[in-house]
Amino acid sequence: QVQLVESGGGLVQPGGSLTLSCVFRNIASHIFGWYRQAPGKQRELVATIENGVTSNYADSVKGRFTISRDTAKHAMYLQMNDLKFEDTAVYYCNVGGISSGWWGRGTQVTVSS
Repeated sequence: QVQLVESGGGLVQPGGSLTLSCVFRNIASHIFGWYRQAPGKQRELVATIENGVTSNYADSVKGRFTISRDTAKHAMYLQMNDLKFEDTAVYYCNVGGISSGWWGRGTQVTVSS
């Protein structure tokens, strides 16, 4: 049974940091990603990593967020620094690409003072 479980979301002040985790089971892929959806907006790309090496980031998070993988732990992470109000959203992990991959249920990140 395929499983993806995100964790690490929460409430943080502007300028703060959070690390999101996604643990997955029974999935094999070379494409991993984080996406987010803010209220009233479409789901958007945050970051992807392919073959454990090639990463891609949305312009809005470049220099602040870092995506990584731990193959042995079947996990992926999103380190988020210098968080801004506009980073508030539900964050989803994706394995296998957006067209035919698998999605977690999401974890809420709220940036508020």
